[in-house]
Amino acid sequence: MSDAPTSTNAPVRPDIGEGWHERLRTEFEAPYFLALKEFLVHERATHTVYPRGRDIFRAFQLTPFDAVRVVILGQDPYHGPGQAHGLCFSVPEGVPPPPSLQNIFTEIERDLGLPKPTSGDLSGWARQGVLLLNATLTVRANEAGSHQGKGWERFTDAAIAALAREREGIVFLLWGRFAQNKESMIDADRHYILKAPHPSPLSAHRGFIGCGHFSAANELLVAQGQAPIDWRV
Repeated sequence: MSDAPTSTNAPVRPDIGEGWHERLRTEFEAPYFLALKEFLVHERATHTVYPRGRDIFRAFQLTPFDAVRVVILGQDPYHGPGQAHGLCFSVPEGVPPPPSLQNIFTEIERDLGLPKPTSGDLSGWARQGVLLLNATLTVRANEAGSHQGKGWERFTDAAIAALAREREGIVFLLWGRFAQNKESMIDADRHYILKAPHPSPLSAHRGFIGCGHFSAANELLVAQGQAPIDWRV
C-alpha cells in the first residue's frame, strides 16, 4: 500500500485538516478507500450527491487533530438540497435549522439560558475544537443512508480511534444508539463520555432535552484548565 501512486492521494490531501493526514494516510491508501472513491465517482456521474466535494472533509479541516476538545458524532449528512456542508447537524447560513438541530438549540436554551439562534451554521463550534463528525461523509440526494456500508464508516472509525489513542481529556457526546455503538473505541479512563438519546423529534423528549451535555462538557473542559466552548451560534 505504501507504493500507491501519488496521483491517488494528491486530490485528497489538501482537503484534510492539519494533523489528520498523518494519522489517516494509510486509510487513504487502503483498497477499501480506493473502492470508495470509485463508487463516489460513479455516484456523482449518475446522481446528485451531498455535500459538495470540497466540503466532504470540512469537519477535519475546521478542527485540526491537536485542537479537538469535544466530539459530536452524527450518522449521515443531510440529504436535502443545500443542507449538508460537511459538519454533522449543521446547515449553511440561510438554511432553516432541521428538526434535530432545533432540538439541540432547545436544549442549549434550557441548559445554558442562551437564546435560540436563527442560523444553523455550527462552524463556530468547529473552530473552537468541537469535531462535528458524521460516520458517513456523503449521501445521495433524498436517500438517507444511501452511502452507508461503502467504506466511510471504516475511515471515520479510524479517525475516532486515533483521537482516543493519542489524545487525552476529550469530551465525547454520544447521542443515540448509533453514536453510542462507538463507545467501545474510547478509553473512558483517558476521556469523558456523555450519553443521551438522539435529538431527533422521535427521541429528543425521551432524555435528550434535559441531558445538560453542553454545561457538563464545559465543566469538564474547565476542570482541565481549558476554556469553555461558547455554544452561541
